[in-house]
Amino acid sequence: MKTIKGPGLFLAQFASDSAPFDDWNAITAWAASLGYEGVQVPSGDRRLFDLDRAVDSQTYRDEFLGIAAQNGISVTELSAHLQGQLVAVHPAYDAAFDAFAPAAVRGKPKARQEWAVDQVARTIRASRLLGLDAMATFSGALAWPYLYPWPQRAPGLVETAFDTLAARWRPLLDLAEENGVDVCYEIHPGEDLHDGVTFEMFLDRVDQHPRANMLYDPSHYLLQQLDYLANIDIYHDRIRMFHVKDAEFRPTGRQGVYGGYQPWVDRAGRFRSLGDGQVDFAQVFSKLAQYDFSGWAVVEWECALKHPEDGAREGAEFVRRHIIRTTPHAFDDFAAQGADAAANRRALGLA
Repeated sequence: MKTIKGPGLFLAQFASDSAPFDDWNAITAWAASLGYEGVQVPSGDRRLFDLDRAVDSQTYRDEFLGIAAQNGISVTELSAHLQGQLVAVHPAYDAAFDAFAPAAVRGKPKARQEWAVDQVARTIRASRLLGLDAMATFSGALAWPYLYPWPQRAPGLVETAFDTLAARWRPLLDLAEENGVDVCYEIHPGEDLHDGVTFEMFLDRVDQHPRANMLYDPSHYLLQQLDYLANIDIYHDRIRMFHVKDAEFRPTGRQGVYGGYQPWVDRAGRFRSLGDGQVDFAQVFSKLAQYDFSGWAVVEWECALKHPEDGAREGAEFVRRHIIRTTPHAFDDFAAQGADAAANRRALGLA
């Protein structure tokens, strides 16, 4: 069995124009001061990371990794969540998702998609060049507006959406194979890959591609009322990345899973800082250890109530307490008897 690495911290929710969150050296020093050993880096945030230079310049890559190492930090993975979202966008979301793209391609869905595909491809290549073997992303979504089957969905609508999604991602997955990088889709509401069934629908269309894998985040499953522990039993071979994020679901007589269009703080289901929600992380970490997950436990802070810096500080210690240092031997080895075929036959009455 393998011991999970960590604690790590996803920087997307912390990057800003204010110190120490606007500079690579400062933010890695800050993360280390809280007890983090690694950080997951959004590949599109130029305050922290220059994706183009990372692909083109060994000097830049050495400097980038060297600064982190001087601060006692490893780069756990790159994230292309926002770019991956733009690989597939239903027109209903064009205006909202234009904010994720540069000004030159806003209002131009085809150009925006081409830009997003190039960004994901660059993140794959940069991951390999940085010595990383996995990257995080969203799948994007074409079918999401049709999640609830009323009005009735036209025959073939969902199938067409998934056929198209798979066709857009297949060349990127092949590129990932060439570079030895797992593409880890965060299974997430708002994405066409939002639960196990939809992930399997996608896998079927990309011929069970070995580089199509999962970013496991139990908070998204709890808010869907999906069995997040059984999910590990089913998909452990595909789980290559782990976000440690808590959530709570408290339905009332007025609202449930859909949330009644309420803001996060007023929803029945809402994300919480680690330890403040309902996810059974003792069992999550136990199952991941059982199935030899050897990646990073990366804190993703999202909470409707608590200050992010408090959540980050508490999260490092929370993960450290939950990581299981796996045993190198069985607990009853002290009573083990040497292998002896003759003795085994005698024990079975076969001598």
